[in-house]
Amino acid sequence: MRKQFRDLASPEEAREAIASLDLTPDAETVALEDARGRVLAERIDAELDVPGFDRASMDGYAVRARDTFGANEAEPVELDLAGAVHAGNEPDVAVDPGTAVEISTGAVMPPGADAVVIVERTEERDGSLVVYSSVAPGDSVMPAGTDIAAGARALGPGTRLTPREIGLLSALGVDEVPVRGTPTVGIVSTGDELVRPGEELRPEAGEIYDVNSYTIAAGVEEAGGVPKLYPHAGDDYEELERLLRRAADECDLVLSSGSTSASAVDVIYRVVEERGELLLHGVSVKPGKPMLVGTLGEGSAYVGLPGYPVSALTIFRTFVAPAIRDAAGLPEPRTATVEGTMATRERYAEGRTRLMPVGLVADGDGKTLVYPVDKGSGATTSLVEADGVVEVPADVEYLAEGESVTVHLFSPDVRAPELLGVGEDDPALSRLLDRVSSPRYLPFGSREGLRRLRDEIADVAVVAGDQGGAVEEIDAVELGSWTREWGLVVPDGNPDEVSGLADLVDDDDLSFVNRDSNSGLRTDLGNAVAALANERGTTRHELVEAIEGFDRGTKAFESPARAVAAGRADAGLGLRATADSLGLGFVSLGKQRVAVLANPARIDKLGVASLRDALATSDDAIAGLTGFERA
Repeated sequence: MRKQFRDLASPEEAREAIASLDLTPDAETVALEDARGRVLAERIDAELDVPGFDRASMDGYAVRARDTFGANEAEPVELDLAGAVHAGNEPDVAVDPGTAVEISTGAVMPPGADAVVIVERTEERDGSLVVYSSVAPGDSVMPAGTDIAAGARALGPGTRLTPREIGLLSALGVDEVPVRGTPTVGIVSTGDELVRPGEELRPEAGEIYDVNSYTIAAGVEEAGGVPKLYPHAGDDYEELERLLRRAADECDLVLSSGSTSASAVDVIYRVVEERGELLLHGVSVKPGKPMLVGTLGEGSAYVGLPGYPVSALTIFRTFVAPAIRDAAGLPEPRTATVEGTMATRERYAEGRTRLMPVGLVADGDGKTLVYPVDKGSGATTSLVEADGVVEVPADVEYLAEGESVTVHLFSPDVRAPELLGVGEDDPALSRLLDRVSSPRYLPFGSREGLRRLRDEIADVAVVAGDQGGAVEEIDAVELGSWTREWGLVVPDGNPDEVSGLADLVDDDDLSFVNRDSNSGLRTDLGNAVAALANERGTTRHELVEAIEGFDRGTKAFESPARAVAAGRADAGLGLRATADSLGLGFVSLGKQRVAVLANPARIDKLGVASLRDALATSDDAIAGLTGFERA
């Protein structure tokens, strides 16, 4: 007697059944040259600054900025030429007061120099350099770590490695990458009537070529899996059992096509029931009703596809391909272009066609917003932070906020992040972001985070320290907060016996490495200097001038500490957690509150909700960091 289909499952139940299967292979480590297209299994933090040295960003002359103050066309400054430094060479000359050193783009800044005067603002005359324009410290200089700083979160788990990420990893010196395993999918086509292409076909006997094996194999590859074809099997029970057991031992998922209806000769469902567990038999969809979902012993995943090629491919793409992509850590495919609206006004009037790198973010209504991404042509991270480019014609002077644009994606697989955050860099935040699906975080500092939240570009801003009334001026919802101990990082054992800010002010021999002006650490340090100035009855400016290195800021929270560890500075602004992790000394200057603020219109976005949930259970993320506490 012919068996009939059991109660047909709904499409939702079919998806739930497949989702209950474990298709995820073990993680593995691959060489960088083999990593393209793979998905990171864990976070990768930068272990060195990129660039690893202060370098000239223009051709010109390395100088001490103070030696050029007041220079102009009418009253130029004359400096002694002390030598030259070229890219790829270690400087063999220093810049002493009243001297200058010729320097080429990309060259290491020589000792003593803190700025570059571009060649167009100078003139060589009788062995001397005539300077026609003054410069400030840092002008035409790319400090170490400007591209990406040591300790910064370079790439997070779940990131698919395209050529742009490979470039970033190369810049960091990474030669092996921890990646998620690629699911191996065994394909078994059944039916006495099937013949493999290339073999002799006997139409008179009702034979047809096996279409499904190759069609489904191509679909597996497209979804991110590795297909493995097994020999064709007829409807013989023992042969089917042997092939299915072999495939189950060798693959993460076994797919068969054909023999899934409940007829006298269809035996696969009996193999599944005897060797494993049948979770589902039949789905209420057309085409594709005869579908099986189950296991083949010890949890091996199995899906039986219909025999008709159109039905098999339809069911595969609708139900199975998403599961393979999920196991491989890959996103749903998208088209190579997307339409969006500019999140902010972008001016451009150089008379040339512009290929503007842009990022994508969804607003509270799910509409795609486009924002410019531009950190300079030498910044590797611009590639990672951008999703594509907008071509701006030469005669367009600006793109208006709200203007429709077409984004040409770097890859059809590119999609907007589920969470876009901007603000302070912080080790606790890096741990929290690991718990959020597809986040993008731009560590541009607290001030920039507030600005981008105000301009409704960012979903969230991470703000550290006292920002005055800036926070109150923005309509935002606080998702959570913590505190971190901040102060001066010094060499192990504190050989200079630094006890506080007063020592940096009073000791001319102590060199200091600061953070950039967008950093919340820099803001609180400035407030502490102002308090010390008030206590001494002097001005903040006078104390700042007395601290060697105060005006030279670095990008990320570990950079000053690493400068101290390398012997390039006597003290640096940083966190107790950083000092502890690097085996350095620490002089506390207080505790600083770090808050995560969200755009109220995007509070229900999946990524924002996921971050809020991570913050609510963040004790373990913070517990291992010295000096950190939940607020």
